[in-house]
Amino acid sequence: MKAFFRFVLMALILLVVALISALTAMRLAIHGSEVAVPDLTGKAPAEARRIAEFNGFQLEIERQYYSPTVPEGRILSQVPVAGTRIRRGWQIRAAQSLGPQRVEIPNLLGESERAAEINVLRRGLDIGSTAQVPLSGVNADQVVAQSPSPSASSISAPKISLLAAEPEPPGGFVMPSFVGQNLGSVTAVLNDAGLRVGTVTVAAPSNVSPEAPTVNAAPAPVSPASIIVTQNPAAGGKVLLGTAVNFEVR
Repeated sequence: MKAFFRFVLMALILLVVALISALTAMRLAIHGSEVAVPDLTGKAPAEARRIAEFNGFQLEIERQYYSPTVPEGRILSQVPVAGTRIRRGWQIRAAQSLGPQRVEIPNLLGESERAAEINVLRRGLDIGSTAQVPLSGVNADQVVAQSPSPSASSISAPKISLLAAEPEPPGGFVMPSFVGQNLGSVTAVLNDAGLRVGTVTVAAPSNVSPEAPTVNAAPAPVSPASIIVTQNPAAGGKVLLGTAVNFEVR
């Protein structure tokens, strides 16, 4: 019996040793190819690329920023930062220094969006983002705000974002019901609201029997006292300024 328990104990010990060896081998396989990211800051792009490739990484210079401390053309920052352990073949993304700010931010307020863009590019700057906002009393396409502000100093990137005016959308109304009202008073209401009367027609009599003989009589003339029986657009619909409203009257 003791021999049996001794055999089971030895088997368990061997199993534990095998599991530890397997875990160690797996960890080495996963982390064995990880290396520390080299420090590329302050290096020229060609040198930084050579160092990155020597350590098994790819270098991508994505952005440029002003810096009073890092000379122009040198690597300003990097991601991942130096010392981080990552797998070979990964990409290092870097920003390049433009040196100290040497350009003055122009005043673009009041210019058209197109003129402002030309002004920015002519000074060696870039357009950041552009946006429009509806404003009354301002010419459409006119620049009303900018970032950075005119003559700003110590900016980080050579980009200027613009905010330009766009025409206000025409006012809208929910069409009320004019059925049962006289045409004269409705016309005055529409004119005050910025709408207008469109086509006005006379409704056919509704109390004429289909068996009655046809009489070629002239329809009643349309007058301000005519009563509205139908309208188009119908009540409840949305209409814009200047919309023509057509009526059928009796």
